[in-house]
Amino acid sequence: MDFVVMKTSSVTYSLVLLGVTLFCSCSIERFIPEDEILYTGGALKTTSDAKLKDFKSVENELNDLLQPEPNSKLLGMRLGLFYHYKVAEGSTGFVTKWLNKKFGEEPVYLSDVEVELIEDLIVNRLENRGFFYGEADSETKIVKNKGNVTYTAKIPEPYVLQNYSLEKDSLQVYESISETLESTLLKPGNRFDLNLMKAERERIDIYLKQKGYYNFSPDFLLFEADTNQYTTKKFDLFLKLKRNTPLKAKVPYSINEIAVFPNYAIRDSLDNKQSTVNGIDFFQDEIFFKPEKLAPYILLEEGQLYNANTARLTSNRLSSIGSYKYVNTQFSEQDTIVDSNQTGSLKADIYLSPLNKRALRAEMQATTQSNGFAGPGIALTYTNRNLFKGGETLSLTGNFSYAAQLSSGKNSGLATIEAGIHADLIIPSLVPFSPKRFNYAVPKTKISLGGNILKRSELYTLKAGNTSFGYTWNANKYVYHELTPLGLNYVNLSRTTPEFEAILDQNPFLRNSFQQQFIAGLTYTFTYNEIGDVSKKNPFYFSTNIDMAGNLLNLFSGGSQEVLGIEYAQYSKADIDFRFYFRWAKERTLVTRLFAGLGIPYGNSETLPFVKQYFSGGPYSVRAFRIRSLGPGSFGALQRNSSSFFDQSGNLRLEGNLEYRFPLWSYLKGAFFADAGNVWLTKSIELDENTSEESRIFNEDLSAQGKFGKDWANQLGVGVGFGLRLDIQSFVIRLDLATPVHIPYLQEGERWTLPFAKGVEDNFILNFAIGYPF
Repeated sequence: MDFVVMKTSSVTYSLVLLGVTLFCSCSIERFIPEDEILYTGGALKTTSDAKLKDFKSVENELNDLLQPEPNSKLLGMRLGLFYHYKVAEGSTGFVTKWLNKKFGEEPVYLSDVEVELIEDLIVNRLENRGFFYGEADSETKIVKNKGNVTYTAKIPEPYVLQNYSLEKDSLQVYESISETLESTLLKPGNRFDLNLMKAERERIDIYLKQKGYYNFSPDFLLFEADTNQYTTKKFDLFLKLKRNTPLKAKVPYSINEIAVFPNYAIRDSLDNKQSTVNGIDFFQDEIFFKPEKLAPYILLEEGQLYNANTARLTSNRLSSIGSYKYVNTQFSEQDTIVDSNQTGSLKADIYLSPLNKRALRAEMQATTQSNGFAGPGIALTYTNRNLFKGGETLSLTGNFSYAAQLSSGKNSGLATIEAGIHADLIIPSLVPFSPKRFNYAVPKTKISLGGNILKRSELYTLKAGNTSFGYTWNANKYVYHELTPLGLNYVNLSRTTPEFEAILDQNPFLRNSFQQQFIAGLTYTFTYNEIGDVSKKNPFYFSTNIDMAGNLLNLFSGGSQEVLGIEYAQYSKADIDFRFYFRWAKERTLVTRLFAGLGIPYGNSETLPFVKQYFSGGPYSVRAFRIRSLGPGSFGALQRNSSSFFDQSGNLRLEGNLEYRFPLWSYLKGAFFADAGNVWLTKSIELDENTSEESRIFNEDLSAQGKFGKDWANQLGVGVGFGLRLDIQSFVIRLDLATPVHIPYLQEGERWTLPFAKGVEDNFILNFAIGYPF
């Protein structure tokens, strides 16, 4: 015990000594010039005799005026300033120069602080927020060669709005402004606020731009405040147009001509008119995009009042077709306005610059699996972006991969070969409906057809085919829908070896998964996604997926378990994915994620088809466990036989993730994360009387340990780790190093372990992936 105390004391002494040494070595007092005082910061104090409401935002604005910012500190040390001083002193060390280049800071002295100007800015900002006749002063405190400034702001009672009205005459624009005042931002009782008035002007401008006022600007609106009617601090607000508002800003404009250039390049001639559809003139030397197919995506109409929102939606729709790189809509005035009762006319020119019609992409791949298999792969994709000259996109993808068992043992030398081809035809309309029914973006019809063959040496050959017909569309900026009313999947286990048959005999759950050869059903996905909106400080993402199969087949077949001699699957499945982002400055983000999914087999299905089951573990799940290696529950098949082909699955999945992301250098980002999750079974596995004793024991263990119950929280796989991400314009290459801290398949009392502790199997898991995990 004495030895431990002495050791601890020695460590403490060493740490203290190290801290003192580091502090002394980074001390910057000796570098400060004799005629300068280092500025250590400013502080703001507010005093008021009035009861202030909603003052926090104003206080934050006042604090932002306390410029300049002092030199930054880390653990009490100004390291950036220290490196600057060292290099300025003449240090030539490579490390010091590099640190100065990356983190060095110019010194901020008290002489750089314009105290009187900041006092004036504080008073001006108070007046802009309705606190007229405020006062500000300051006190400077200097200790040795360092100084700070404390500002004091005296806040008077604010002026509040009593009445808000529009001063108008006979001009038509005043009638339009009057219509929108029902939705005004300025309400009686509001404090006088220039920011609120600016927002009101911009709101009115947006409204007028939708009523034809092409040349209007918010700068043409003028607010006048009158305090003479009141003895208390109240004011009336009057809105009117400025005297010098040009005539053309006071009249609405309509569109009298629309020209579209479907295959535009800067060098092209613009006089090659080809056809007119629905009053729209199309100009192209030869047909690149059929006019009758392009016209429905254009919301502009001849004789229609100019509407900025309609013009924007038209550009969005044309861009989302998938055939165009650039969409440029330009309006030009067709006549000169001489009378306030006149309506102006506009010509709309829409220039469409196509993407390359055909593209070929090759993608090299590398795969690793939880059972020790690894190997290369290749995928070739051919794309035609305007197949039938109506914006149809055809994608043909062929893929081939080979993976071999790298570990030694009885399964060494086993190999997996997979090959497939997949075709997608995307039509930029909701067949058979008109695209005009959807204003925000172009809805799309997607038709898919594919086939795949998987051969695992000495085990089985699996052949699969699939086809689907469905729709995708964006309802608005955040909402996305995907509906597939018809989806067909056929799986044929065409060759099995005695070794694999033995595995199936031991595991009826796995055999039942492969028996459901035919899947026919409907899927629907709803997504609400704010992540791409950089203006939102705390965006969130929500997605839910519903998958139902076999119900119509069961109805049409009269309850038979087969259609055309093929057994079909019958189940319902639903899951949700919720993510919330806490964003701070300098790309620092805390991301939380929750996932929950449940699939219920019924009717003629004992289990979900293998391809529809849930799996846990891997680079997009619980990263401290290998892909598909967790669960179900506390069951651990891979721990019994690490080289088996058993992918651990279930029909219930719960998962939670927490990740803190931060910048490191340029495109290199870092992250710390924690993951927790697992999969479970919701019903016991039924065994027949011919089941062997070995298989019975295996399945009884699987049912007992894998079934979801009240002890589910103790069966979560939990891991932590850190990662590096190379993020180049949203293309992300990710490396995550994870370690388990709670291993559910170990015995009770042995499941919790220290992060990166030695002696734990699969203690270090390195995940390589493309894109963020969520």
